[in-house]
Amino acid sequence: MAYRDLREFVRKLEKEGELKRVRAEVDPILEITEVAQRVARDKGRAPNSVGPALLFEKPKGSRVPLLINAFGSVRRMAMALEVNDLSEVAERIQGFLKMETPQGLFDKIKMLPKLAELGSFFPKRVNGGECKEVVRQGEDVKLFDFPILKCWPQDGGRFITFPLVFTKNPETGKRNVGMYRMQVYDECTTGMHWQTQKHGAEHFRRAREKNPEGRIPVSVAIGTDPATALAGMLPIPPDLDEMMFAGFLRREPVEMVRCETNELEVPANAEIVLEGYVNLKEMRTEGPFGDHTGFYSLEGEYPVFHVECMMHRKEPIYLTTVVGPPPQEDFFMGHAVERVFLPVMKMQYPEIVDVSMPAEGIFHNLMIVAIRKSYPGHARKIMSAIWSLGQAMFTKVIVVVDHDVDIHNYREVVWKTLCALDPERDVQFSLGPVDTLDHAARLQDFGSKMGIDATRKWSTEGFTRPWPDEILMDEATKKRVEALWKSLGLG
Repeated sequence: MAYRDLREFVRKLEKEGELKRVRAEVDPILEITEVAQRVARDKGRAPNSVGPALLFEKPKGSRVPLLINAFGSVRRMAMALEVNDLSEVAERIQGFLKMETPQGLFDKIKMLPKLAELGSFFPKRVNGGECKEVVRQGEDVKLFDFPILKCWPQDGGRFITFPLVFTKNPETGKRNVGMYRMQVYDECTTGMHWQTQKHGAEHFRRAREKNPEGRIPVSVAIGTDPATALAGMLPIPPDLDEMMFAGFLRREPVEMVRCETNELEVPANAEIVLEGYVNLKEMRTEGPFGDHTGFYSLEGEYPVFHVECMMHRKEPIYLTTVVGPPPQEDFFMGHAVERVFLPVMKMQYPEIVDVSMPAEGIFHNLMIVAIRKSYPGHARKIMSAIWSLGQAMFTKVIVVVDHDVDIHNYREVVWKTLCALDPERDVQFSLGPVDTLDHAARLQDFGSKMGIDATRKWSTEGFTRPWPDEILMDEATKKRVEALWKSLGLG
């Protein structure tokens, strides 16, 4: 059964020994970030994590407790999605993607359970919810009542870092949910970091084309059940409702409630909801911000969000995260996305065996791809395919290796890549869109990419020399030594 809300997930984390309560007063301006960093760097922490989830019960200057690092491990990501292993979610997605058009009555009957399950994922409209226990408008809107973080010393201010931002396409009316940082300027105004390629930015542009003097409604939910909280970062097609996909992940529909001051709907179980609008003609300087690249993203001009109404539970929990030098909590969220959506990539390109994005590659800088090579130039075809695939278009460096390389063993990847590489022959360059946060690009949002073909080279690719075998011990010798091992006294 799906988590009812964020606090039920908190209880689960605590029961499983994955959460620590911090009862001392800690300042959300820089100090909470430093505490989280020290926990992440602790040599005694569990592997595949950046330390436990932290619940700060007394953040300085606020009566609202703060939850951070809730998703900062492989195990907690599996707990958030209520599976033992992330591959279970991938298998579910694969099962639905493999549904074929039924050919006869018997096939149609067999499909009914899956179709019924699909229908149960659609968001459910309800009349009220916990998010409306307290409703504040006008002068009662005070964003600094919440322990909003200033994460790093050169940040332009305090930032809301884990919001679900709701907008509607002004032409089709379809909902979009995105996760965009929000710099808090004052008690009722924030920036809206809609990067050029994001759907929120597209809604803004389309609305401005129709009425440059107008405004668009925006609502923001902070702190929902974990599957819904993660929905804003999922790389799903623009026509697929994130709330429907959240329902798929949690196996129950997300209950949605209409906002007080606009027509948008938000998750009824949210801890905090901000309602308001963005003026289509208003821009304001946002940043700098200590970003997931490990460097500060620079100042830029972005739309401004005006908060007209603030709703929250009677005793809300403020959900937040810190990004910075990798690995941080966001790496484990990205890792889950990588594992969950691998079947989608493999269905489009069956030759792909596996994909890995190391933490140090910060999502868009490095992707390692193992393929089952079938024809000359196959690796280059896959590079081009990935550069045309949704958010993967931002990938700066793609390394393609053969199917028998363990791409999650980075020592093996570096060794075999360098041994397979003739730089002049095997490296190709391309120009195209790059992530807005890529400070090394020649222009904002536009730059170069590099593909490395580290597969074995064939004669049909112009390689006429013999390709050597990898050094491996034969199985018979390994078995003989295994039988002798204990008598050798070597360990």
